[in-house]
Amino acid sequence: MRQPSIGVSLEGLPYIYLSAFTTLCSALLGSWVITFILLCLTAFVGYFFRDPERVAPEDIDAVVSPADGKVIKVEYIEDPLSGEKRQCIAIFMNVFNVHVNRMPVSGKIERIRYIPGKFINADFDKASTDNERNVVEIIGKGNQRFTMVQIAGLIARRIVCWAEKGDKLKRGDRYGLIKFGSRVDLYLPEGYEPLVGVGDKTVAGETALAKKS
Repeated sequence: MRQPSIGVSLEGLPYIYLSAFTTLCSALLGSWVITFILLCLTAFVGYFFRDPERVAPEDIDAVVSPADGKVIKVEYIEDPLSGEKRQCIAIFMNVFNVHVNRMPVSGKIERIRYIPGKFINADFDKASTDNERNVVEIIGKGNQRFTMVQIAGLIARRIVCWAEKGDKLKRGDRYGLIKFGSRVDLYLPEGYEPLVGVGDKTVAGETALAKKS
């Protein structure tokens, strides 16, 4: 399990370096308008790949958000691994959100399944079944199973998962990111009650999404 913790995601460093190098070359050539545009681009790329530290809520039983963003769905739908109807909380990330994903609970990574697919807008319902996605199953306390799905979107073209099968991670640990991308669905075990609704904003590793009823 590789876990970056330097304030900027390691996955973003090549993009930042390339953008900064291109900006420097433009400045040396005296192309000031282009240099200004590239400088703004470099600043945006650095901002996009930021990776701040987070503090989990005091309630140790609370399920925390796996992603920064906005809740776009809270309803029962089929779990992509088991096929069972389970409560799902879907979180949409725009380009201004932190895109590092975090563990919603402490547990063991039981399964990881990558599914190739399309790149339609991630806030559409069919994105959960048609888009490129990465499914991670967690075995938490009391042998409870949680399923997280990283879903690529219209702009996103690369899903990254640092976690590996068998890893034992703590709630709030970083487990992956979606480059320039866009949505994480969390499927809850039976007996959990959502604490958020559609339209609510979430912070990965900090916002309490659900609790056992």
